[in-house]
Amino acid sequence: MTDPVIVELAVNGSTPRSVNRHVPRSPEEIAHDLLDGAAAGASVLHNHTDDPMFTTDGVHAHQPYLQAWAPVLDAHPDALLYPTMAAGARGIPVERRWAHVEALAPLGGLALVDPGSVNVGLTSDGTVPDAAAPGPYQNSYADVAHMFARCAELRAAPSISIFEPGFLRTALTWHRRGLVPPGALIKLYFGGALEFGLPPTSTALDAYLEMLAPSGLPWSVAVLGGDVVACGLAEAAIRRGGHVRVGLEDHAGPGEPGNAELLRGAVDLVERLGRTPATFAQAREILGVPVRG
Repeated sequence: MTDPVIVELAVNGSTPRSVNRHVPRSPEEIAHDLLDGAAAGASVLHNHTDDPMFTTDGVHAHQPYLQAWAPVLDAHPDALLYPTMAAGARGIPVERRWAHVEALAPLGGLALVDPGSVNVGLTSDGTVPDAAAPGPYQNSYADVAHMFARCAELRAAPSISIFEPGFLRTALTWHRRGLVPPGALIKLYFGGALEFGLPPTSTALDAYLEMLAPSGLPWSVAVLGGDVVACGLAEAAIRRGGHVRVGLEDHAGPGEPGNAELLRGAVDLVERLGRTPATFAQAREILGVPVRG
């Protein structure tokens, strides 16, 4: 049997309908796309709500997530879901910024860990959104320690976002010290139309994999502001033993595809390469996340 590939579907992010009319925004629309994704081969599901990414108080309500997730968990009790975290909450204690992640982790099975700080928002045309201009998305070492420690206490698998090479070095140092709890999935985010981190090339991927190799941690790739399948990065990752993320949160390119179309492209690629998309049970086995009893 071929090794299954975890395909994550990130259904909306902060992408507005002015960019793509198919972006789901209400809890009902989000639930629809998550359920369709689960049926079509996605084994990790991610969404944002309409709480802004760049917010002054750092609070994201967990109730809209619950509304969107409830139909998914009713149909798929072992589904793996996780939320986002406010990027612009500068100076807000991590306990407040991460409170909704903590509340949702027992339901979704995953929790979000961002192990570093980064300037993000600059686009390829040289513009920066007003909300992103005042400062970086900031997570101190103390914040990172809190997120990993609470993941361990909650028995939640950490979805670890890697926006810059330094993020990965931090996560791997924590891992070598035994401070990364079981179930970790390293998310390698490459910058497309968003000018951050490394570009989506095989050379850039190799640089990350050189650092990752000794750890044995599972990993996936995504292109923020691009097309992870069309640019060839998804194929390069799958051939090297990785996993892949698609969806309207990340996508930029011609036309207005929906989440179903983007997911179908990733699943078709997985199958063309002689692999199969992982089920929820297989994704849990790959990550070492227990099935709910």
